[in-house]
Amino acid sequence: MSELLSYDDVLAAYDPALGLEVHVELNTATKMFCGCPATFGGEPNTNTCPTCLGLPGGMPVVNGKAVESAIRIGLALNCEIAEWCRFARKNYFYPDMPKNFQTSQYDEPICFEGYMDVEVGEETFRVEIERAHMEEDTGKSLHVGGATGRIHGAEYSLVDYNRAGIPLIEIVTKPIMGAGEKAPEVARAYVAQLRELIVALGVSEARMDQGNLRADVNLSLAPKGSGTLGTRTETKNVNSYRSVERAVRYEMRRHAAILQSGGSILQETRHWHEDTGVTTSGREKSDADDYRYFPEPDLVPVAPSREWVEELRGTLPENPTQKRARLQAEWGFSDLEMRDTIGAGAFGLVEETIAEGAPPQAARKWWLSELARRANDSGTEIGELGVTPADVAAVQRLVDSGAINDKLARQVFDGLLAGEGTPEEIVAARGLAIVSDEGALSAAVDQAIAANPGVADKIRDGKVAAAGALIGAVMKEMRGQADAGRVRELVLEKLGQ
Repeated sequence: MSELLSYDDVLAAYDPALGLEVHVELNTATKMFCGCPATFGGEPNTNTCPTCLGLPGGMPVVNGKAVESAIRIGLALNCEIAEWCRFARKNYFYPDMPKNFQTSQYDEPICFEGYMDVEVGEETFRVEIERAHMEEDTGKSLHVGGATGRIHGAEYSLVDYNRAGIPLIEIVTKPIMGAGEKAPEVARAYVAQLRELIVALGVSEARMDQGNLRADVNLSLAPKGSGTLGTRTETKNVNSYRSVERAVRYEMRRHAAILQSGGSILQETRHWHEDTGVTTSGREKSDADDYRYFPEPDLVPVAPSREWVEELRGTLPENPTQKRARLQAEWGFSDLEMRDTIGAGAFGLVEETIAEGAPPQAARKWWLSELARRANDSGTEIGELGVTPADVAAVQRLVDSGAINDKLARQVFDGLLAGEGTPEEIVAARGLAIVSDEGALSAAVDQAIAANPGVADKIRDGKVAAAGALIGAVMKEMRGQADAGRVRELVLEKLGQ
């Protein structure tokens, strides 16, 4: 459907409700129910065994490290931890499900009834967590031929079962209501803050580009002020913060256009297309009854002792919200500066850059001005540009040492994005170092004075502000590679000031 309602018209007529399901691949050494390596990549179908391939006689055993990680995630999300829970079989046919069922948890999740407070601008939204449960990942299908990379139009499909059985934690929110116009931003902020927490816990690489963390976005609209929930759609496997926000906004406009025209929303899964910024229909969404859940007969229940749970509670890192408040004070950022840093998805990058030795304001300046602009221009997440915090700190060290200035530093970032080497190598290769040779500077100043006699006379008469014109001429002549402070000193010295 090409027609969309304007965002303002959506908000005038409807209240959005969000639901987010985030799948986190754990960084355990082995898979959830067998001893196969749980590593990313590898030749297709090499990290497999009878158990994760669902062959007769393959018996599962629960990965204890995965249970520990699940509990730590639940505690960090302020969840209750079950004293006793079971796995279940979720039955459905899919080519990359070798057993034709997924071993998951249904009515007895290990973590439940939690929350996370999310900051958007000056507002705090409490996102309530319904459950965080353990399960296994599926394999991966590769559709060959065709233009879209999807099964429709493909010549044939291949399946790689290396990923089948990788430990997953699925974190499911309750409906998020009352966000109004900020619903897309709340969704983005929640996923970003959740990823930050997961990384701090050390239980996953949480790299969205590798599928370590994947978000399914549920969205529904209800008549404004009704307090009800509409029919939802689920946009699957959205793989960046920016895409989460865009998918919510698009679905709000699409739902509203259908409802305004007298149509009804089909409960279905949808695919997000990053290139076009639209969603397309996937399959009609099943309800829980359709999966024919029943307890997994080959696995014993999981019953974590209260002593173990409390021991794991003691391993939790500093709460991200409290950590941000502490670092804001240490860095001397204003509330606005901190909000902008978080909103740009640059908080962790700035933190790492400061840890590499850069001054806080310099770290913030480079990420939020130069690099955020480039990320926006290229439609890339700021953390995926290919410039590291160590790179940024190295650039700032070159500035602090006087080797380059801010203008030249921007050319160094050009080189970093082009893969030309380290900042030091780029300065050398591009000849960007500031000229400090007194003879060269003096000659350039003499040339500028000779070319601008009127300006020189003003300076001799005491109008020192006019020196800016001569300094600019020298900087232009030397391609911005002169020390502007030293040039000013030479201008005034030569003109008797």
